[in-house]
Amino acid sequence: MTPPATTSSSDATPAFDALIGLGSNVGDKEANIHQAIALLTAKGDIALVRASRLYRTAPWGVLDQDWFVNACVAVKTDLSPQDLLRRCLGIEEEMKRVRERRWGPRVIDVDVLIYRDAVLAESDLVLPHPRITERAFVLVPLAEIAPEAVVAGHPLAHWLTHLDASDVTPL
Repeated sequence: MTPPATTSSSDATPAFDALIGLGSNVGDKEANIHQAIALLTAKGDIALVRASRLYRTAPWGVLDQDWFVNACVAVKTDLSPQDLLRRCLGIEEEMKRVRERRWGPRVIDVDVLIYRDAVLAESDLVLPHPRITERAFVLVPLAEIAPEAVVAGHPLAHWLTHLDASDVTPL
């Protein structure tokens, strides 16, 4: 997937409004990621700014399952963080995600990772995503598309130095 052009980091406004993580380890994993991105942007109120490469990654949390394909996208949108979350959950539902166990197998996972400078701690949405700094499978593609992003006061590169990213390999 070739990333679309983005504005330079010297512009006054950020090139994106939100960063979204995607993952799949059931069925045609690569096709699932591409379908989720297409569904995300289909209504026209979310524009794709940049997409990472697809990465093959080991499972995280629950290890007795197949490997994943992960990616991140940067988007522009006027949707609120809650409406963006609803869209992501709607995509998971449309693609028939089954939630049998936490961190278990899934046809698709679509997570709002960062929304502008928002810091939220609501029952259904925490921003930035609470486990970004623990997950190389998120940080590697995220750093590819938004190296200037800061989480918990540190750039993404800082967090990557604390993780083993050897199992995050481009497809």
